[in-house]
Amino acid sequence: MASEIPALPGGVVAFVKRDCPTCELVAPVLAELAGRVALTVYTQDDPSFPETVEAATRLDDTSLEMSWHHKIESVPTLVRVEDGAEVERLEGWNRGDWETFTGVTGLGAGLPEWRPGCGSLSVDPDREAELQVRFAGSSLRSRRVELAALEDPYEALDARGWTDGLPVVPPTEERVMAMLKGTTRAPEEIVAEVPPDLAPCSVEKVAINAVMAGCKPEYLPLVLTAVEAVCTDRFNMHGVLATTMGVGPVIIVNGPLRRALGMNTGINALGQGNRATETIGRALQLVVRNVGGGRPGEVDRATIGNPGKLSFCFAEDEEASPWTPLCADFGFAPGTNTVTVFAGEGVRDVLDQLSREPESLCRSYAECLRTVHHPKIAGFSDAMLVVSPEHARIFREAGWSKDQLRSRLEELLQIPGAELVRGARGIAEGFPEEFADKTVPKFPPGGLHIVTLGGRAGLFSAIIGGWVSGDKGSQIITMEVRS
Repeated sequence: MASEIPALPGGVVAFVKRDCPTCELVAPVLAELAGRVALTVYTQDDPSFPETVEAATRLDDTSLEMSWHHKIESVPTLVRVEDGAEVERLEGWNRGDWETFTGVTGLGAGLPEWRPGCGSLSVDPDREAELQVRFAGSSLRSRRVELAALEDPYEALDARGWTDGLPVVPPTEERVMAMLKGTTRAPEEIVAEVPPDLAPCSVEKVAINAVMAGCKPEYLPLVLTAVEAVCTDRFNMHGVLATTMGVGPVIIVNGPLRRALGMNTGINALGQGNRATETIGRALQLVVRNVGGGRPGEVDRATIGNPGKLSFCFAEDEEASPWTPLCADFGFAPGTNTVTVFAGEGVRDVLDQLSREPESLCRSYAECLRTVHHPKIAGFSDAMLVVSPEHARIFREAGWSKDQLRSRLEELLQIPGAELVRGARGIAEGFPEEFADKTVPKFPPGGLHIVTLGGRAGLFSAIIGGWVSGDKGSQIITMEVRS
């Protein structure tokens, strides 16, 4: 519950802190005023400051209660109070203004005419959420979980099943309220109904899991967009969970936000070491687990799984790409902040150190793409080809467009049915015998997606195989990020 606003005493009220050069500068001026006006000084960081003022005149505001309630933004600040109400305030030091404000002339002889103040501790960004909770009360609607005094919060969260197997950040009210500063969306707004339980998920619930994942507030809009995207019928998160195949949501980010958030698009871009990519992907998975109930061994039935089910998020290197970004393939203008979600498995490298012209490299790609899931299984899943900058340079120098690359790969991946039927090549797996006289595309039409990222050195690319695509599976989804 919000506390009542404590009243200021009448007369001239000064707010100062020792850790402010201007406050130190005006300490003698406050001593001059103390004998000539009704003066009260609130000190934010050191109750003994300023020593030039009698102790009875100094009041301890190290709790910042008075500063917060009276919206002090900088120090020194002078406030004139009459009949219990503020009638005027003055910030910083300006001799003429202080003399007019107090009615006392000749103040601060020998001091500079003007000096700016410093930021008030009550508006310190690192303390904003803490002070909001302490003095205004929490506006959060989520259930509070009280822990015993000797209970370790990290162990408690794990014991309650709210983690992904790694320690999570305890979602205190202060941390969640700070996280909510990352979006303009209302905390109570429902983002989606999260499978498999189809539980309504508010912005606040997403923020809680983003805190647990280790996100910064500025990551929250991306997490919210990813949650919206995977909860669409087209993406079919329930199916992605329930399948025994080891797939999970893969998040691809396009637009200026990649750089603003410091997302890695270069060396080891699909690996560890970048807070934004690691925590955004992790936050999505925690929402699915903690809000939607998608827990391994329950609805999540993956036979083997893959490490990407902990977190799988990356940003495309649009600057290194010879082509338009992935979002443009789905109707968004380059330069638009978007999130794309794709139901994918783990990453496999494609090594080709010798190809120096597009046709040879295309054939290498096609041979590797044919092995997605199984070389004798075709036509049911999408795939994503991750082209490194060194391989992309080969296509750039030859003037190949992305559509040209995709079209050639689709040609090379038209597979004779005789190679796919059961028993062919001594392998029982495969298609029924009636496909022997047909030609089967490895991927459905439009099912091969191409992005660029990675280090500038190394002739490697990569493949991320998909799950069942189309109406019976999961479709790739791209959404614009809302602030």
